[in-house]
Amino acid sequence: MYYVANIMRSKGDPKIVRSGPRHVPPANRLARSLGWFSIGLGALELFAPRRITRTLGMQGNETLVRAFGLREIFSGIMSLSVDRNAGLWSRVAGDGLDAAALMSAMTRHNPKKHNVALALLMIGGIAMLDYRGAQETARRPQNGRRRLYPDRSGFPKGLAAARDAARKVLSHTKASVS
Repeated sequence: MYYVANIMRSKGDPKIVRSGPRHVPPANRLARSLGWFSIGLGALELFAPRRITRTLGMQGNETLVRAFGLREIFSGIMSLSVDRNAGLWSRVAGDGLDAAALMSAMTRHNPKKHNVALALLMIGGIAMLDYRGAQETARRPQNGRRRLYPDRSGFPKGLAAARDAARKVLSHTKASVS
């Protein structure tokens, strides 16, 4: 892995000897996990709506389940993107839609209402995770202050080396003009 990264470096750039552990903040890990979960659940809803509606005693609502599947997939993709916060908030809204649709199946005439109750409990738990992820990935200024980096120069070999290189170029330019 390090060798591949070093191939594209210029001659004067420092070489990568080893890399440290990759740090992914817990909020981003949660967003990524919920995004993949959403894509998987959406695919299930999109490609197996009859099985879902039969399990919940909601036969005849296959089109609605497919639409919810598409919504889940798009929310999952957004949760994996740069704007993961919007994806997580769309998942929270989707959880509300799912709960409303399931509540319509909680009738005494539904022989599978115990499955519906279990699905509602699962949606409640997932909704809490979605809400927590959306809250944690919201962009907030740190202590209301702007980050400053006075110790960084932007030059890979440091500011002194950049000044020396500029002096050499200037001295060569003056010598060639004379």
